[in-house]
Amino acid sequence: HSPNPVVLYVSGGNTQVIAYSDQRYRIFGETIDIAIGNCLDRFARVIGLSNDPSPGYNIEQLAKECSGETLVELPYVVKGMDVSFSGILTFVETEAKKLLAPESNTTKADLCYSLQETLFAMLVEITERAMAHTGQNQVLIVGGVGCNKRLQAMMADMVRERGGTLCAMDARYCIDNGAMIAQAGIFALQFGQQTKLEDSWCTQRYRTDAVKTIWREGVQWHHT
Repeated sequence: HSPNPVVLYVSGGNTQVIAYSDQRYRIFGETIDIAIGNCLDRFARVIGLSNDPSPGYNIEQLAKECSGETLVELPYVVKGMDVSFSGILTFVETEAKKLLAPESNTTKADLCYSLQETLFAMLVEITERAMAHTGQNQVLIVGGVGCNKRLQAMMADMVRERGGTLCAMDARYCIDNGAMIAQAGIFALQFGQQTKLEDSWCTQRYRTDAVKTIWREGVQWHHT
């Protein structure tokens, strides 16, 4: 049970740290360029990993083959509460061929491990800052990338050190955007919010904090 956690929303199209306050999900930090899922997908393509069942899953499994002794130094970019992943991707795109050359001791597993450790450390850092600001001790991870067990483990370590708890989902609840949209629509309808078909539209850039969640009480967090 997680009544009012700090939410890490990580998917192919979004990377945001969110906390609920006064009937809106407030964005505390986010990517300033590409989403983490997009970074993982493009990284997998660069080093020749399969899309079946998904690039992120294949990166996660290959990373497990790394002993952890080889950590390739990758760009670590946290700017305040925001993160940037484009530098990591550019580095891999330009250096992967050299790093994976026969004369190099670096393997694809080493690169996958290094990528995950770097990306997820950045996410843990900004999530911890949001926890400190809002005074919350619970974290909820959502979105397709949230299925990654290594991300869950790293986040759990941080949350445990703060005396809190982590709530993580599996693929049943993390990857179906249609179901999520429908559920939000059901909540809105139950609380009397209706939109005529001719007045409705779709936009990919609809911000998380643009929605007034009339189905939730207007509670506020108290930062520490």
